[in-house]
Amino acid sequence: MKKKIEEKIGVLLLNMGGPEKQEDVRPFLYNLFSDRQIIRLGPAFLQKPLAALIARKRAPSSMKNYQKIGGGSPLTRITAEQAYALEQSLADDGQFIVRSCMRYWPPFADTVIQEMVAAGVTELIALPLYPHYCQATTGSSFADLRQHNKKLGFNVPLQEVRSWPAEPAYIDALAARVQEGLGLFGEDAQKTVESVQLVYSAHSLPKKFIDLGDPYVEELQQTIVALEQQINIKGKLCFQSRSGPVEWLEPSTPDMLEQLAKQGCKNILMVPLAFVSDHIETLYEIDMLYREQAAALGMRLESTKGLNDDPLFIKALRNLVLRTFRTLRTLDSE
Repeated sequence: MKKKIEEKIGVLLLNMGGPEKQEDVRPFLYNLFSDRQIIRLGPAFLQKPLAALIARKRAPSSMKNYQKIGGGSPLTRITAEQAYALEQSLADDGQFIVRSCMRYWPPFADTVIQEMVAAGVTELIALPLYPHYCQATTGSSFADLRQHNKKLGFNVPLQEVRSWPAEPAYIDALAARVQEGLGLFGEDAQKTVESVQLVYSAHSLPKKFIDLGDPYVEELQQTIVALEQQINIKGKLCFQSRSGPVEWLEPSTPDMLEQLAKQGCKNILMVPLAFVSDHIETLYEIDMLYREQAAALGMRLESTKGLNDDPLFIKALRNLVLRTFRTLRTLDSE
């Protein structure tokens, strides 16, 4: 019989957050563009005024997009469901309290940390729902978490899971989604594999991040290698959701669709590689915008379902939590 962990450990699932209803869209965009770790809008003193201006200009079109997926983002709900499922899966391992912690929309870090302290946790594990490290996502969330932990005066010991691009259960979950997605094209598995192009779509990033040493693309490739070793199918990587005049990672997803159409491709299975939860990028951009573009180019595009609270994915998160805890305890005892 395995020994239960006696300490009360808090686990924070880190994500961006999203506007839950139409009136949330503009303030959400303001919070997003106020973050200088994502984008520097002139000198520091102009960041917030310019963020307000951008949010006001972009809100109407963003509201229309969110309206198409029900009026708002399901990300807050889905992350809460993931937190509940993870807490249940850890119940036999010890006293783990799992909560979602968002960067640009409630629940914010200060509120969640205070809740954890009130519950008596002795340590926090920050687990980003970004498999691949990027300064603009994971890095910003870690910095925000550290700042509030210190500012509130709690200074609870905080352990950070930096990234997990090749976590085995995560790869298993992706592989299962790919096989399920291929089934949409027909029952003859071998024929389907030969006639369907696998396309990995990840959130884009300004190239300057990579030039400065960000490992995002390298870690995406780690996931692709691990996945393709399991499914024995080759795919192509592209990048979605770019905006603004800076130079972004290439090829963009729309450009990739154009290229594939010119090559005579007829069927595409798109895998939202860097997104583990359904939100605007999967439900609108992939399932609507890119599907419509593909259809106009004479192609059929299907996408794999979001991992959300799938048991295999929750297993991956559980493994990451327990491995982090046990590794640290081993180091403490040396």
